[in-house]
Amino acid sequence: MKRLIKLMSIALCMTIVLSATLVGVFALSLNGITLGDSNKDKATPDEAALFKDETVYVMAKSDGTVDKIIVSDWIRNNKHADAIKDVSTVGDIENVKTDASFTLDSDKMRVWDAQGKDLYLQGTGTEKLPVDLNLTFTLDGAVVTPEQLAGKSGKVTMRFDYTNNAYETVKLDGKDERIYVPFLMMSGMILDSEKFSDVTVTNGKVISDGDRIILAGIAFPGLQHDLGLSRDDINIPDYFEVTANVKDFELSTTVTIAANGLAKELDPDDLDSLDKLKDSMGQIESAMTALIDGSSQLYTGLDTLLEKSGELTGGIDQLYDGAEQLSSGASQVKDGASALSDGADTLNAGAITLDLGALDLSSGLSTLDSNSSALNAGSDLTFNSILATARKSLIDAGIDVPELTPANYAAILDQILENLSEDNVKAQAEATAREKVAAAVEENREAVTAAVTEAVRQNIAAEVEAGVREQVKAQVLSALGYSAEDYENAVAAGLVDEATQAQVSGAIDQQMNSETVKETIASLTEQNLSGEQAQASIAAITEEQVAALIDENMQKDEVQQGIAAALEKAKAGRASIAALKEQLDSYNTFNQGLKTYTGGVGSASAGAVQLYGGTTQLKDGSTTLKNGASQLKDGAAQLSEGADALKAGVLTLKNGVPALTEGVSALRDGSMQLSDGLKQFNDEGISKLTALMDGDLGGLAERVKATIRVSQNYKSYSGLTDGMDGEVKFIYKTDEIK
Repeated sequence: MKRLIKLMSIALCMTIVLSATLVGVFALSLNGITLGDSNKDKATPDEAALFKDETVYVMAKSDGTVDKIIVSDWIRNNKHADAIKDVSTVGDIENVKTDASFTLDSDKMRVWDAQGKDLYLQGTGTEKLPVDLNLTFTLDGAVVTPEQLAGKSGKVTMRFDYTNNAYETVKLDGKDERIYVPFLMMSGMILDSEKFSDVTVTNGKVISDGDRIILAGIAFPGLQHDLGLSRDDINIPDYFEVTANVKDFELSTTVTIAANGLAKELDPDDLDSLDKLKDSMGQIESAMTALIDGSSQLYTGLDTLLEKSGELTGGIDQLYDGAEQLSSGASQVKDGASALSDGADTLNAGAITLDLGALDLSSGLSTLDSNSSALNAGSDLTFNSILATARKSLIDAGIDVPELTPANYAAILDQILENLSEDNVKAQAEATAREKVAAAVEENREAVTAAVTEAVRQNIAAEVEAGVREQVKAQVLSALGYSAEDYENAVAAGLVDEATQAQVSGAIDQQMNSETVKETIASLTEQNLSGEQAQASIAAITEEQVAALIDENMQKDEVQQGIAAALEKAKAGRASIAALKEQLDSYNTFNQGLKTYTGGVGSASAGAVQLYGGTTQLKDGSTTLKNGASQLKDGAAQLSEGADALKAGVLTLKNGVPALTEGVSALRDGSMQLSDGLKQFNDEGISKLTALMDGDLGGLAERVKATIRVSQNYKSYSGLTDGMDGEVKFIYKTDEIK
């Protein structure tokens, strides 16, 4: 479907491009024919009381032979009528969008219960198509069928022929003549560029995006006849042909659109003013000659200008590159000098501060080093006290914990956290709950066993009763001379009347209700119930019931809430212990860092003495560097400002050159297109139109009028009722060839 839509879009777009071949005919609309106001009194689709917008889909074989016709009608109910009459010839019609139904009136016309809404109808077309499509294929000059062509290689020609079947007989110059509905036929297809090459078309266009080749053709079957024009004057296409070199031929579906809307907006009465057009054609032809000569001279001059603009661009680019390098280098020098000056200032100030700080550092480190031993001992004592407090808190919470030391506290707490994991706590809580539930259920085991025993007794009694009934039945039938099988066969054959059957059933029921039989059934039931198999079954079922009751009670809210409470309590405890471990880890890190710190203080104290001697020398040298860097900074700033100004000027010049070149190039290309277009318009339009003006213009005008009227009369394929307007288009889709 996506490919179908794409082909339709391509065909519609190509209509504008391909219509250049018809400029000689439709140039009549340039003067004296109105395309807008002439039909202002005609109702638009939104103005007509009822308007049938019809699309006919023609599903065809690969040679154009029709398989099926699908008609889709949108009846616009612009006046919101409650009932709509439709004379449609479509078969198997159905409403595809609303729930509106129809009845048939006395004239067998459908009357739809529209309820003020639009109708969306679809069905099968039964009438002959206004235009027949025929595809023929040749391979290396020989006519072949699509099936024969599939997978072949060679030079292939595909021809689309269109046969117009829709016409009216009108009076022209006192004679009856056929005027065909002027359908515009647009055919499109997509070819694989790996299989098709050297593609040429007749009455069409070729577009390629590298991977695919898109073809679109146009034709007006019957229009040459309608206008009575010689093909020597104007050749109106009535077929579309494609020729290509093909490897392993295959063809996806083709789409053809047929529409007769070209004359929809024309008013045939306005063609009476064609005499004015004929009078002015001589002036137009002379003006065209002068215009073509001028456009050629314009192109030559612009081409020379474009060549010289290229030399100018190259020179300015070189100049800008040099200016940019100069500006960049000057900026780097400026930035470096500024950074050097700032660094020198900072260095000098830092050197003075450092010299003073080095003296203080040496004195302070000496004091710190003398207190390091006491500091380490105090930190160890504090850590051990914290660990003892933590152990007591855990024991008070009900957790058995060994003595905690800096070496073992982490492993012990990790094991406690593992024991309090959600899975472990949940398993323990569920096991405890199940043990309590099982004990409660066991207290009611006797009641469960009694209920199971009664259920088994009833099942056994039913089986015993069924067996006894069969024995009683056999005795009754034996008294009558029948076996059970013979009796059933006789009943099925109709040899036993209903009275006899009733007597047999009554005799069986009478014996079954006797006390002897009832006692027999009861005795057999109790015997079977006390048997080993029945008792084993009772025991097994009782165990199943007990297990089921345990599982059922485990799902009760109070049990599940108890488990959830245990999980929540464990979660809270786990969070507290994790927080405790995190605090202990923090202090352990501090304690270890303190030992490392105090160890480094001793070394730092010795080094601080040497540092103070060096800072004095650094202070003197930084003062000298500061003065020189300040002078360098001032000179680099002046250099950078000049380089930036030069670069800005050259950049302005450089930015203007592409616009100049693009403008000259566009102007040159435009002048060439203007010249070619004027020549084509003169050859295909003005010259041929002038020749037509010298002929029988009056006769042509009458035939154009007749063609327009016939086109405007053809509004529907399925038919229109009185008071209904409409328009129709046809879409032909052919099968693919593989």
